Amino acid sequence: MSSPLQWFALRTKPRAEKAVAEALRAKGYEEFLPLHFERRRWSDRVASVEVPLFPSYLFCRFDVGQRLPILKTPGVMLVVGAAKQPEPVDETEIVSLQALVASRLPLQAWPYLHIGQRIRIIGGPLAGAEGILQSVKSRNRLVVSVTLLQRSVAVEIPEQFAWPIESAIPRGA
Repeated sequence: MSSPLQWFALRTKPRAEKAVAEALRAKGYEEFLPLHFERRRWSDRVASVEVPLFPSYLFCRFDVGQRLPILKTPGVMLVVGAAKQPEPVDETEIVSLQALVASRLPLQAWPYLHIGQRIRIIGGPLAGAEGILQSVKSRNRLVVSVTLLQRSVAVEIPEQFAWPIESAIPRGA
């Protein structure tokens, strides 16, 4: 018998993730707020601060038909979905995220990249080059095309240098 309880992503007000997680836990819900340590610089010092891995988001397991108490929780803006319908998060993705957080290894938020997306290389000898992300035999490649000639060239790239063009380039890159 499968449980009607599924994981959903909740959008919160900015910087309200920890308070929302605590409020949901107090109401008896299973919540998951993935946190990681980030170095922050102040004028007089540098400190390691625990911050949400996905700012303004956290995960909660509940019955979608009984979501009103979730939505009434202070700081919760909405249940993430499509066409105003909440969409559950795949259980295996939550389990994987929980394992990453539990490992206590250094984590870094990374843009979601998909094959066919326009990217810019942000480091290494190809820094500044733009093209399309492709995958050949489980290896990522940057494909640069010359439209006028209708020709392309591909080069294998390290994933950490690929950045989606529509996203802001990370600090320090």
